[in-house]
Amino acid sequence: MKKLAASTAFCLIAATLSGAANANDFARFDSRKIAVTGLNFALSPSASEDRIYLNRSMIKTTAKRAPRKLAIPTRGGPSAAVRHVIASAEAGGKGYDAVQHGARVKPPKRPTSMTIGEIYRWIAATPGQPHAIGRYQFIPNTLKTLVAEAGLSKSDVFTPQVQDLLADLLLEDAGFTPFMKGEISRHRFMENLARIWAGLPTSTGRSYYHGHAGNRAVITWNEFDSHMKSIFENMARGTS
Repeated sequence: MKKLAASTAFCLIAATLSGAANANDFARFDSRKIAVTGLNFALSPSASEDRIYLNRSMIKTTAKRAPRKLAIPTRGGPSAAVRHVIASAEAGGKGYDAVQHGARVKPPKRPTSMTIGEIYRWIAATPGQPHAIGRYQFIPNTLKTLVAEAGLSKSDVFTPQVQDLLADLLLEDAGFTPFMKGEISRHRFMENLARIWAGLPTSTGRSYYHGHAGNRAVITWNEFDSHMKSIFENMARGTS
């Protein structure tokens, strides 16, 4: 199993089809001092990794509202349910065949019918535009890194199963296994997810990449928290 490194993590900067979020490169962060647009916070040197101390005066607070309903699947376990929440913020209705809306030149065919090599060739042939692709809006550098880690080849097709596999590697980077073991809190896991997927909010209510290349969170923190709480409460009851 992979473990989220103390100093770096893969940061997938992705986008919704509605234009809610997009970017084109990795971001790196130091787990003890993380810079967020308009906000700096650091972990107390003596604190455990799942405790984050924020300057509360800097956190935007809004009136709570009922979260929008999201049909979270009950099959496939908690990782499938978490992927569903991520996809709802990233890919819109096109799901596994989603392509970042800002790509002027789209792939020659549906992403799920393309090989990984064909996706690489499309990226190389269309410089200067965003290339986030698939249900989890993988950007080029992240895609290549994950493909290598998964032991895939350029001849493998970018199927839903392959996309789910690559997304699960990123869940591990965010601390899925430590969270499931109770080693980090749900909110810490959620913060880590938000540092990978730009459409998800941090506890400030904004995307970790807010303002960069038009990125913003497309759901509220309360909605995100409600969905995640529901997933793992259902799991505890044996219904997911």
